[in-house]
Amino acid sequence: MSVIDDPTRQKSPIGLSRKGARPPSGLFRAFWRWHFYASAVVVPVLLVLAVTGLVYLFRFQIEPFLHADLMRVDHAQGQLTQPWQTQLDAVQGAHAGATVVSFTEPNGPDESTRFTLQTAEGLTRDVFVDPYTVRVLGSLDPDSTVSGTAVRLHADLMAGRVGDVVIELGACWAIVMAVTGYYLFVRGRRARRRQRDAGAPAARLRSAHARTGAFVGAGLLLLVVSGLPWTGVWGEQVQRLATDRGSSMWAKDPGALSDPTSTLDESLPHSHHEVPWAQGKSPVPQSSPRREGGEVSVADLDTAVEVGDRAGLAHPLTVALPSDDRGVYSVIGYAFTDPALERTVHVDRFSGHVVSAYGYDDYPALAKVVAQGIAVHEGRRFGALNLWLTTFFCLAVIVSCVTGPTMWWRRRPRGAGAVGAPRGRVPLATSPLLAALVVGLAVFLPVFGASLVVVLLLDRFVIRRLPRLRQACNTVDL
Repeated sequence: MSVIDDPTRQKSPIGLSRKGARPPSGLFRAFWRWHFYASAVVVPVLLVLAVTGLVYLFRFQIEPFLHADLMRVDHAQGQLTQPWQTQLDAVQGAHAGATVVSFTEPNGPDESTRFTLQTAEGLTRDVFVDPYTVRVLGSLDPDSTVSGTAVRLHADLMAGRVGDVVIELGACWAIVMAVTGYYLFVRGRRARRRQRDAGAPAARLRSAHARTGAFVGAGLLLLVVSGLPWTGVWGEQVQRLATDRGSSMWAKDPGALSDPTSTLDESLPHSHHEVPWAQGKSPVPQSSPRREGGEVSVADLDTAVEVGDRAGLAHPLTVALPSDDRGVYSVIGYAFTDPALERTVHVDRFSGHVVSAYGYDDYPALAKVVAQGIAVHEGRRFGALNLWLTTFFCLAVIVSCVTGPTMWWRRRPRGAGAVGAPRGRVPLATSPLLAALVVGLAVFLPVFGASLVVVLLLDRFVIRRLPRLRQACNTVDL
């Protein structure tokens, strides 16, 4: 959704900038102007998010294709897998000095077993093992893969806190862009029809952009809202408010010890995609050394997997290995398409007994809502339907991000020293409801609110006082 011509548009190459022209104060041009400037902020961010989101959606097809020598194995009918502990021993033997952090079951008979380890230098490697021959196939840096790079860009543009804020800023203004775009879509439909009938230049492009935007808008709002819990500012604020009211966006293991050594995310420093989002901040309990008949009973990886299987955890299982002598095996059942089946069991490394178990039923109400929203955001909640709808949304976002700037490029003023922004002002003084909505959105989205204040201050004290900037931005008098 973007620039849609208004039937009241003046014939001056820079809109209403000619002397004596009075800019209209109606909502159409005001929303068009806000849509234009919101797009300038949003389009680069949305384009990155849409492209990287597509890669993430199809990571299970992309990575095995690119790394078939590591992720695929030959399988004969009836061939049995070797014990998981034997495979773990093979990895430890091949990577002496490294610490194996986690294990993930193969998801099919032709897939390899994956172990994640940290080297003595602190680097993360994914090591792949043939589950039938126990041959170590090789390793790779998960952050250097196509999907790994896409995830890092999607999360924070690989720029840490600054990138996280930029993405949150783009997401907030995407809401403004979608809302104003729908207004332009409805109010501008007759003008677009007349332009198409008259064979006006770029009329088809405007109509295609409007129709694509109408399809994108609702899905974009859903993806933006469901993705906000990941953001640093909004997510932290909501968690703080939820904590003050006895709730949380994350689950707390009711059976964990009062002095846990770490959280589940800390037990799996890289493999966050295998940890249910709502469980990432949950504490991890400790094992209790005990002697039975004068001997220490030591559980191993096979014990942990068997306990998780008996507990009914969803396969493929991921197991976070004990990090020290008091650590536990944290067996994670990641229910890919249904967060309601998410569950984790902590297994004592000495006795093989369950220290604690928790899952979706133990989540606070807010954590349940967020978990369901994230599953929809990642295109996995409703199986293939969710995957393909999210795919179409991403493609439509890319189309909108291309057609919007293309329309601006065609209609931009040449030689006028202006960016070609539509002229108009939002009549907040005479529209209390609209003013309340803007203020409410600014309060609900602090990053948007802060950026809005900055924009208004720049407009009031810089742009309006410098004639060249005033003309370039096509600013109207208040």
